Amino acid sequence: MPPSPAPFSDSACRIAADVASGRRTAAAVAEAALAQVQAREPMVQAFEYLDPALVRAQAAAVDAGAKGPLAGVTVGVKDVIATFDMPTGHNTARYRGVRTGVDAACVDTLRQAGAVILGKTVTTEFAATQRGGKTRNPNDPARTPGGSSSGSAAAVAAGMCAIGLGTQTGGSTIRPASFNGIWGWKPSWNVMSREGLKVYSLTCDTLGLYANDAADFTLLADVFGLDPAPVPDSLQGLRVGIAYGPCWHLTEPPMRTALARAAALLSEAGAAVSEPALPEGFDALPEAHGKILSREGRAAFLNEYRATPDSLHDEFRAMVENRTGLTPADMRAAYALADRCRAGLDALFDSYDVLITPSACGEAPLGLDSTGDASMNSIWTLMQVPVVSAPGLRGPNGMPLGISFVARRYADRTALAAAALAGPLLAAAGE
Repeated sequence: MPPSPAPFSDSACRIAADVASGRRTAAAVAEAALAQVQAREPMVQAFEYLDPALVRAQAAAVDAGAKGPLAGVTVGVKDVIATFDMPTGHNTARYRGVRTGVDAACVDTLRQAGAVILGKTVTTEFAATQRGGKTRNPNDPARTPGGSSSGSAAAVAAGMCAIGLGTQTGGSTIRPASFNGIWGWKPSWNVMSREGLKVYSLTCDTLGLYANDAADFTLLADVFGLDPAPVPDSLQGLRVGIAYGPCWHLTEPPMRTALARAAALLSEAGAAVSEPALPEGFDALPEAHGKILSREGRAAFLNEYRATPDSLHDEFRAMVENRTGLTPADMRAAYALADRCRAGLDALFDSYDVLITPSACGEAPLGLDSTGDASMNSIWTLMQVPVVSAPGLRGPNGMPLGISFVARRYADRTALAAAALAGPLLAAAGE
């Protein structure tokens, strides 16, 4: 099926500017979003909870008060992120309909800036599995939108909200960004508070963000007070490394072609593109990532195991029971390897501004049973570096193929700027 782009989309920057200037009201923005939900949600099924009356009440409060930097901006929130006025169900029976009574720190920050929380979006169970759900890819409903941030990515791609909040522990933000053809950003680990987000792996869990416009991420970086970093204003002279990574053999030919095309476009625009040798030990990072998730998941899901022993999915039971037999020595070695590779990557960035790498193994797979392969994302999550997935290129089925821009830790603004500069080139090449 050929892609069916959203007939309506609105950027956070445009909404905030319009509401601040009086060209539009937050109420008008909310009504447009609700109309888009009514039109697209029956097919996309991105939301777990949405109350139009609550949306309208939030918008009215924005219109009646001071106009913050995100005044009227509509946000979809992954249903493992706490919201005081909506249930936070984690897509699991035990928490269905449960209200925490508090906002996660990230939601609180967005509300204080004037954002309107549209609703809670579909997640895989505890954001910790690749088992698929009801949400469909807006470009082709026969294909997965990816996961675990399925609903947030699909809602943004379908034009139902301007910003989506997700999480990433493996590839749960960047892979759906690629599959849905939108901008995705996994910030540096712990630069945005994770208070109020379901814990899976403290070493890897990171808030993720989606948008249809790269400029929205710069606005969000300001709202969240991210560190200053070098911000390129041109691709000319930008030092770009092509990172194939230890799982390159799992990429499909269209993604290999897309990465080569992206490298060529950057080179033609004046960037200095080369292929660096990744630090020693990188080949073992996928295995280390798996061990760390398994061991930290053992602690994260112990209470669920004891509270709901008969209904907890066997994936979680296996972690808690340590069926792989991980030992403390195994874990010390995995953490030590990650530490060494982070230091090696920091050193590599003395010679490069950004690395480019695939955002997924290929186009979004057909079917909804699985959210797809996260192999291209997990090492960067473990390295705790910022990753920005830029859309634009497409595969032979007309489905999106994202290219990731990776920068050194805490240089999120560098990755955001480089990806934004490359975005128009990728979009033009994908037309």
